[in-house]
Amino acid sequence: MATDMSQDDLDFTKRPSKSEIYDPKVARICFESLGQMEDVQKGAVFFTENQNSDRMYLLELGEVALTRGGKAIDVVKAGEIFGEMAAISQLPRSATATARTACRVVALDGKQFQLAIQRMPEFALMLMNILINRLRLTVTMLSMSKALDASDGARTRRLFDDKLLKGLMVATQHRPPQHCPLNKVIMNEGETGAFMYIVLSGRVAITIKNKLVEWVGPGGIFGEMALVDQSPRAATAVAETDCDLLSINRGDFLNMVKTNPVFAVSLLKAGADRLRDMTALRR
Repeated sequence: MATDMSQDDLDFTKRPSKSEIYDPKVARICFESLGQMEDVQKGAVFFTENQNSDRMYLLELGEVALTRGGKAIDVVKAGEIFGEMAAISQLPRSATATARTACRVVALDGKQFQLAIQRMPEFALMLMNILINRLRLTVTMLSMSKALDASDGARTRRLFDDKLLKGLMVATQHRPPQHCPLNKVIMNEGETGAFMYIVLSGRVAITIKNKLVEWVGPGGIFGEMALVDQSPRAATAVAETDCDLLSINRGDFLNMVKTNPVFAVSLLKAGADRLRDMTALRR
């Protein structure tokens, strides 16, 4: 990896095939089995910045320009996907996509995307890897620029509702919840990760380079990045109160992704939300 990386190199609107994890064959199977083929004229706009829409696209032919605030940020080539961040996060578009040439695309709407995850869980794992790769790069840049100092950790999310939590506890009943007392270090930045964690009660503080970046409360997760890409932990987690945690190893994790599309989509949304939060610190 080059050391003269710019801020734009880490932009989460960039195409996923920038990563070696992206497999166009997997994307094509998912899109073509469920999506709709469309021919698009040169100059046509697929979506605009801040627009609410949930369609994502596989580009079969042509080129698509991605811009933000009128500034060019990338060009999508044939075989690549775009628009996936809004489809995953259900948040407004972060960029505008315009056909640079006449294009042919296959489009998936939100329901078709969830069905694709159900039919082909390796597509979900591929997208998770892409998001985590971008998140790790973003954290690296934030650390280099001291931008992490701007984080106050104020955001706390609930990822899983009670129904899904109950189902996960049944699926992992061979491993009872663990109790962590106040101030217990649950995981350390840089170490190998064997488990991800779901908070059942209490609150956990997540820090990167000793800077608070997030609180995780009941229904929230942490530690999943190391399970997906099997790289060292990116953050440290400490019990801010007495906590009860559900621990999930890689085998259980992969089985849940394959058998429970709601679990997979929830993890993708968590990754997309974290990436947006981290990216916002750079601005």
